[in-house]
Amino acid sequence: MFFSTFEKQLDAKRRLVVPVEFRAALAGLFDGVFCFPSIEFDCIEGGGKALFDRYQAVIDELPFGDPLRSDLELSIHGGLAKMSFDDAGRITLPPQLCDQFGLTDWVVLVGLGERFQIWPREAFQARRAAAREGAREGLAKLRAAQRNVVLGAQKQGQPE
Repeated sequence: MFFSTFEKQLDAKRRLVVPVEFRAALAGLFDGVFCFPSIEFDCIEGGGKALFDRYQAVIDELPFGDPLRSDLELSIHGGLAKMSFDDAGRITLPPQLCDQFGLTDWVVLVGLGERFQIWPREAFQARRAAAREGAREGLAKLRAAQRNVVLGAQKQGQPE
C-alpha cells in the first residue's frame, strides 16, 4: 500500500528518487514500477503489477472494438512505462510523460493506497485543496443521509 505525500526533485536526466516506503510496497517479482497517464487527472499514475493487472481486468471485461476499451487501451497500454529502480532507488521518467504533465523540477508523489500519483508541485497543491473541499462536502452529505436513516428507523418504531 502507498501512503503519505513526498516532495522530490527531478534531476537533469528526469531521475526521481522513489521514497523507500513506496519501494517497499513494490517489492516482488518485478523490482520496479508501472507508470502511465492518469485517467482521472493531469498527472502520472503508478504502482506495481497488481495495479496494472487491475486495470487490465477492467479492459478485459469490455468487448474487443468497444470505444471505451479502445480508449483505455490507448491511455494505459499506449502510455505505459515499465521502469526499474537503479542502485539509488531512482526511476527515470520518460520524456513524453514529463512533457505531457509539465514535470520539470519539483514533483509530489502522493500515496493513494494501491496506487500513487506524481504531480507537478503547484498542480498538486491546487488538487489537494479541491480534494479537501470535496471530502468535507461529501462527508457532510454522507453523515446527513446516515442521520436521516437512523431518524427514519426511530420514527418507524414509535407508536402513533
